[in-house]
Amino acid sequence: MQPVDIAKQLAGGGKVQEITRGTNRVFRIWPEGGNVSLIKVYSSPTHERRERRALAALAGIEGVPQVVDRGSVEDISWVRFDDPGTWSLASLPESPGAARRAGQILHAVHLADQEALSNLSGGMDAEWLASDFRSTFERLGRYRRKLQIPPELLQKALTTDPPPCGEPRAAHTNPRPESFLVDESGKVTLIDWEWATLAPPEWDFSLATWLLRLQAGPGAAAALAEGYGAALSEADLDAWIAYHAGMILLQEAETRDGRLDNLTYMVDELRRVLTR
Repeated sequence: MQPVDIAKQLAGGGKVQEITRGTNRVFRIWPEGGNVSLIKVYSSPTHERRERRALAALAGIEGVPQVVDRGSVEDISWVRFDDPGTWSLASLPESPGAARRAGQILHAVHLADQEALSNLSGGMDAEWLASDFRSTFERLGRYRRKLQIPPELLQKALTTDPPPCGEPRAAHTNPRPESFLVDESGKVTLIDWEWATLAPPEWDFSLATWLLRLQAGPGAAAALAEGYGAALSEADLDAWIAYHAGMILLQEAETRDGRLDNLTYMVDELRRVLTR
């Protein structure tokens, strides 16, 4: 059975709309005679366990989705949430209020009890980050031509210092604008917690700030920082952007075939922050 078939089954003949298509699939369903809800179908038991643990550890934090029910069909696990809204920060460029609330959500997550979230003793600390930063760009060298990265730019990345960071805290690790869903009242919900772990708080904050600036504009990014209650210097943000851009390029190169011309903007971002 395919994920969309599970969503249709749970909709009971009602409308089904896929809203994200990644490793795990997310659908909005309109059951006949029932409430609109969000259905997530997991690609593996590992992803389901990771997200279950994260949601349990962070339960009660405003903006973290609350589970309505769970189940499985032919050993494929799914979870149902109340509908968090039809918009996202990526589709609301003129909504500083929503961006501000997104920053507040990240800040609350970073203050959460990290012991309940992960069994890691240290998480992704400064030593781990420095090693992974260099490893990312070393591995990226294999795909330089596929991604059309100039050799001098890759060399610059290999000689750049890793981004500065604080002690690991509870973190989402992939808070993209499209993962912050917004309903008609302006309530913001952050979905997709299967990669939550212990990481420097700057990881979440820099990724959300950078991608929101690209997709919704500098005003939205500034509002997110206001809600978070902190800011990174441009130099520190540039260092984090280099790392995030490198990881995104590497992931795309390792999982997709052929030329990746649509990632030119990401190479341009890498060039911008490394040569400024």
